[in-house]
Amino acid sequence: MSADDDSFRIELRNIKVLEGPSLELDIDNLPDTPQDAFKSWFHEAVKAGVREPHAMTVSTVDKEGYPDARVLILKNVDSRGWHFAVNADSPKGKQLANNGRAALTFYWPHLARQVRLKGKAFTLPEKENAQDFRDRPLASRISAVASKQSEILPDRKALSQSLAETEAIMAKDPFAGVKKWVVYAVVPDSVEFWQGDSSRLHKRVQFVRNQNETSWKKNMLWP
Repeated sequence: MSADDDSFRIELRNIKVLEGPSLELDIDNLPDTPQDAFKSWFHEAVKAGVREPHAMTVSTVDKEGYPDARVLILKNVDSRGWHFAVNADSPKGKQLANNGRAALTFYWPHLARQVRLKGKAFTLPEKENAQDFRDRPLASRISAVASKQSEILPDRKALSQSLAETEAIMAKDPFAGVKKWVVYAVVPDSVEFWQGDSSRLHKRVQFVRNQNETSWKKNMLWP
């Protein structure tokens, strides 16, 4: 099959999409803050049996100006924003430290729902970073410290050796490496709630901050 073969395009075209229930999205029934609206949708996703509803795509910008995206786990949502954790030495950690902006995307296909937000990312206090690190299982802490994330791995032996060395270090100090563990909160400038519809007349509501930055305005968007 050549790269220009048309069969793959046809295969993609024939995959069914937006078959989930088309739920209502009434702007007047959404809570007054995007945080509360998100939690409401999140709990509905959990109730509907959506797998890993706290998984999200975190998009940053690298030093060449290219967008860079990967899937991480949501840690919390509060008045400060949406939280996630990174290793400071990882590409995303360096990009956030350099650029300070991020976009988050949640997609729950079973409900044909998506939530998008973008804004500035800031680090939480060291005490909260340390608490999140401590809450991780020991094996997860070991792998986080042992891995030279995204660097070239010469062979699996090098990984096994690094894991063994890190395990020995953490047997003496269970919190070795905690200084490199950083929890970020994204303070959104805007948050969009998207309810898909098979007709493609999607329902969209956007939260934007009012000028006083203490309250939010809700707008309906064209599909």
